[in-house]
Amino acid sequence: MSHGAGGRASAQLIEELFQAALANEWLAQGNDGAAFAIPVGARMVMATDAHVVSPLFFPGGDLGSLAVHGTINDVAMCGARPLYLSASFILEEGFALAELKRVVDAMAAAAREAGVPVITGDTKVVEQGKGDGVFISTTGIGVVPAGVDVSGSNARPGDVVLLSGTIGDHGVAVMSQRESLEFETTIESDSAALHGLVADMLAAAPGGVRALRDPTRGGLATTLNEIARQSGVGMLLEEAAIPVKPQVDAACELLGLDPLYVANEGKLVAVCAPEAAEAVLAAMRAHPHGTAAARIGSVTEDPHRFVQMATRFGGRRVVDWLSGEQLPRIC
Repeated sequence: MSHGAGGRASAQLIEELFQAALANEWLAQGNDGAAFAIPVGARMVMATDAHVVSPLFFPGGDLGSLAVHGTINDVAMCGARPLYLSASFILEEGFALAELKRVVDAMAAAAREAGVPVITGDTKVVEQGKGDGVFISTTGIGVVPAGVDVSGSNARPGDVVLLSGTIGDHGVAVMSQRESLEFETTIESDSAALHGLVADMLAAAPGGVRALRDPTRGGLATTLNEIARQSGVGMLLEEAAIPVKPQVDAACELLGLDPLYVANEGKLVAVCAPEAAEAVLAAMRAHPHGTAAARIGSVTEDPHRFVQMATRFGGRRVVDWLSGEQLPRIC
């Protein structure tokens, strides 16, 4: 508990673990916050996220990198270029410092790779039994380039729906680790920072990208229902066009899950003007995080705001909001 009391032990934890791993000029100042310059006249975006994934380490990712990727992606989905992050750690008494170091080192590596530093933070400790090892809350700040207007309320009938790759990878990777399930091939999380992909998409068709979302909790189905509700439109998806890895599909069948509702941490959905769709899709496929990008449907006029799917068997079904919680503690 002394590590959270604000005394010498707290200072040692901050200096020897957090500052050592996340080192940058803002943290080195040792202030209670970080001052930074922003471009004159720029529109700012701020997003915040809490991360409680269990287990802390899973195939293809971990809590530390997930905290960085998730918040960067929330900022990027607003059409913004992420600049800085803050991080708040809630630690449980008795949590091993070696495990904490693994988490912080992973966070530092992810932030460096993304080029988005963690410039301020906080640490609290709660009594044993009142936490679960470590929780991380992160906030990201970014700037929106001139002329970019990306919002879930911008979708219009006739627009095209694009998906950057296979769905369900993250949720199944975490669940397989949690339940000690073994498959013939390792299923890895798709956790990744998508701001570079977004920048390429926006540059490929200026003004052509109307809405962006990363389908995390609730999966693709819930994300599309959110956009449909915001924009007052419907959507028609093509089941055969939605990419799902065979091993993920098989795992979902085994676990009784629908891939449409399984969380992703390295995929995005884009709603584009029809004349811009091909250029945006080509830009997505040219980026490492969009090689399996696909056109999966279109926006329709529908006062009921239904998301529907044309099935492989020639019928149609409603793709509703997620009901309940398929996979708790997935991000």
